[in-house]
Amino acid sequence: MKRTVAVVTLGCTRNEVDSEELAGRLLADGWTLVDDVESAEVALVNTCGFIESAKKDSVDALLEANSLKGHGVTRAVVAVGCMAERYGAELAAALPEADAILGFDDYQDISARLQSIVAGNSHTSHTPRDRRALLPISPVDRAAKRDETLEIAPRKRLTDTPWAPLKIATGCDRRCSFCAIPYFRGAFVSRRPTEVIDEGHWLAESGATELFLVSENTTSYGKDLGDLTLMEKVLPELVAIPGVQRVRLSYLQPAEMRPSLLQAMISTEKVSHYFDLSFQHSSATVLRRMRRFGDNEKFLHLISQIRALSPTAGIRSNFIVGFPGETEADFNELVEFLSKAKLDAIGVFGYSDEDNTEALNLSDKLPEEVIKQRVETLSSLADNWVSDRAAARIGEEVTVLIEDAELQEGRADHQGPEVDGTTSFIGTSFKVGQYVKGVVVDSLGADLVAEAIG
Repeated sequence: MKRTVAVVTLGCTRNEVDSEELAGRLLADGWTLVDDVESAEVALVNTCGFIESAKKDSVDALLEANSLKGHGVTRAVVAVGCMAERYGAELAAALPEADAILGFDDYQDISARLQSIVAGNSHTSHTPRDRRALLPISPVDRAAKRDETLEIAPRKRLTDTPWAPLKIATGCDRRCSFCAIPYFRGAFVSRRPTEVIDEGHWLAESGATELFLVSENTTSYGKDLGDLTLMEKVLPELVAIPGVQRVRLSYLQPAEMRPSLLQAMISTEKVSHYFDLSFQHSSATVLRRMRRFGDNEKFLHLISQIRALSPTAGIRSNFIVGFPGETEADFNELVEFLSKAKLDAIGVFGYSDEDNTEALNLSDKLPEEVIKQRVETLSSLADNWVSDRAAARIGEEVTVLIEDAELQEGRADHQGPEVDGTTSFIGTSFKVGQYVKGVVVDSLGADLVAEAIG
């Protein structure tokens, strides 16, 4: 019997890839994919479990899907994704509105799991475990172990956007004290270059002209395959794929940015001069408590190196304020850093305790009102700095990938998907997927307005 399923995705682009792989498995096993939960027997909600606000959004999506049961064809609401993996049986007990909570180990048999749930069978949720222990400690030893158990998942694109995320690795080996991702995503594992390139060809054939390389730590790509410079070798092969016009890297660790990667990103034709650098803070004291490396001076030096090679490069980052032990001096140091960095996009987050993290047990926790005040202060300043950076681009030539024909809006090379500003044209009629050359004539916040050339 044909079954219908709607996949609802929350969170990051890595989750989008997971959703498309789940959709591919289900489609291959005879399921029919539908766009709306109202017309699906199963609502498969791919949850995000990174921070409290993301968890709340995931719970809200599950509750909204559950409200449709009994009013149409929806018979089951099933949670997958990071929050489902992270909490398992605990989430199942706390959220009975979800008919099942599935972990990552259920993905391989996702069709059978959903068939059983629709049939009315109960599902025993998993007890979460530290997924870093599932693979050898040595990164190089992981390749053989991974190849023993590897099953290439089919993928079905769920959107028709002219850009597409391309997963190059999963997991993370870093031990940032505020982050639980390694606990529930596991150790860092690179996909082999042949897999990445083959999927790049498939994405291009499906209409994607911009490939957005995603992982938890792109600068570590290849270390478990015995070659930490593998990204520098893969980039020329990706840009050579017929139909690919732009390749963009995401989530670069500042402490791992090596000269050869920087040079490859700048010099390889069709690779965007776009640097998504995970600074998190600039105070050396706070960074050490975060189990990270760097400081104000080192980070500004890296930024100056990038801009010396490419003055118009886009640089973005996220920052956590109110981390345990952060003093007023530490906060002011971060403010000073950002005033000099002139970033194109700045995300500001207040610290919150997260399960299975070292920071959960740190002393010197800051009062909530102090954290809130610092978030508001830095966010306001960040808006001004980002606006100033955008205004400084007036007169600059840009190439824009059109993504919205009605608004005549898209993204220039320095603007990443969904999280950065956009560039729009006025009085034109370009189609989605076109690459349009223009000159920036105005700005509004992080967004630009351009006039087409020719």
